[in-house]
Amino acid sequence: MKIAISGGTGFIGKKLTEKLKAAGHEVVVISRKKPEQGNPSGTSVLTWNEIAQNPRVLSGCDGIVNLAGSSLNQRWTDKAKAEMERSRLEATQKLTDAIRSLEHPPSVFVQASAIGIYGTDDNQIFDESSAPGGQDFPSQLSIKWENSANAIGQIPGVRLVKMRIGLVLGREAGVYPTLKLPYKLMGGGRLGSGRQWMSWIHIDDLTSLFEFALTHPQVEGPVNAAAPNAVRQNELGRTIGRVIHRPHWFPVPAPLLRTVLGEMSVMVIGGQHVIPVAAQEAGFVFAYTDVEQAIRELEKEED
Repeated sequence: MKIAISGGTGFIGKKLTEKLKAAGHEVVVISRKKPEQGNPSGTSVLTWNEIAQNPRVLSGCDGIVNLAGSSLNQRWTDKAKAEMERSRLEATQKLTDAIRSLEHPPSVFVQASAIGIYGTDDNQIFDESSAPGGQDFPSQLSIKWENSANAIGQIPGVRLVKMRIGLVLGREAGVYPTLKLPYKLMGGGRLGSGRQWMSWIHIDDLTSLFEFALTHPQVEGPVNAAAPNAVRQNELGRTIGRVIHRPHWFPVPAPLLRTVLGEMSVMVIGGQHVIPVAAQEAGFVFAYTDVEQAIRELEKEED
């Protein structure tokens, strides 16, 4: 397949590009500008301006993955939140306009989203049949991001997949380096109640799931990109400490987290217990189903 990836220069985008190319696919990265030192690993690069001026540059693409959007890993000022929303909705609209103008549109469009769309809950278990909910910023942003892609699903011949991504465990980026840092500094411990659910996914499983969605026509609609076995935050912390041989002893109360992180604290003290029903029913097999197994693999790679 020939696959275009918007947001292909980010952490997930780079890993997905590597995965798809290793599997024999042709990849085109959509970016704001051309790389100064030539195309990365020989990958073709299109700019948003090129697509706006001539949408036909996307002709021949069998699939498009939309990951574009400003990172949530920053202070949530009003300006930053507006940019997070604008960047996501604008990128999706540009791709929608381009696809509509093609004589032969791609057969599949995979829209990134997040499990935050369900809102936070310590007790409920969410699968793809669960209604989006929650009034917090991540939930509302995810709802708008998914809805922005609905028009693409109305284009004849285009299969729309909404990939609701959990906490990504990767060595270089994703949530793991942030979770690991306090333990390296001997200050790891329970965050808030510690009972909040952490629905995680190893980066290798995430990229494999994206490829699976692209290449399996039975996959359509919402897909929870989270490992089958979510863990409570306290258990996740203990596991990190055990694997890297650091103590899990320093609790940080929720009020302090709210004071330090502000509105962004919902990402730490809130949680969702998410299960990947759609992926597993479609036949996808997770390589990493145990969080300790996943963390040990990341540490093994680092050695």
